[in-house]
Amino acid sequence: MTNITAKSKRLRGLALATLCVGLLGTGFTPIAMPDASNKKTIVTTNAPIEVPGKVLPPGTYVFKLLDSASNRNIVQIFDKDEKHLYATNLAIPDYRMEPSDKPIIKFEERPGNAPEAVKAWFYPGDQYGQQFVYPHERAVELAKRTKQNVLSMRDEMTQNIKTQATSASHPEVQSLQKTEVTGVNPSGEQVQLEIIIVPKEN
Repeated sequence: MTNITAKSKRLRGLALATLCVGLLGTGFTPIAMPDASNKKTIVTTNAPIEVPGKVLPPGTYVFKLLDSASNRNIVQIFDKDEKHLYATNLAIPDYRMEPSDKPIIKFEERPGNAPEAVKAWFYPGDQYGQQFVYPHERAVELAKRTKQNVLSMRDEMTQNIKTQATSASHPEVQSLQKTEVTGVNPSGEQVQLEIIIVPKEN
């Protein structure tokens, strides 16, 4: 199993921890709420967006951490009233040199009119955000489509993304937290985690 904690510590000094990404344009509004413990952020979009295991139609959603104390965070995405849980996603730390005073959501670059796939989410004032991990089959598709490396996990983890669990101790959430995280390159080959989050050389 990949030792995410140790690798994250080794990467603290990097200037960036993501590859090239695009920000969604007109009609996309993330708003942070005053609860830093779960990083609650309200996201409104007028275009479909993709998260691991789900394409969300235009609308308003709530992103928040299930367990902010975990080294491998779990991001849950709800409807605007937080009555319906759409996805429970595994993420790993993603580093920024300069914290933003506003919430940021980064997207994988994409061709054509395909829905933008969420790559990472940052809460205001934080240098570390959450980089999303996609099931392997979808990660391969995204890597080929975007010409970038994409974080991946075993395809059977898709069933855990759909869990309605609201506790980090739930077996399906525990399974997500314990799964091996690797990645794929645009050729569909598995690559080491460091290659996924180390920036390109100029």
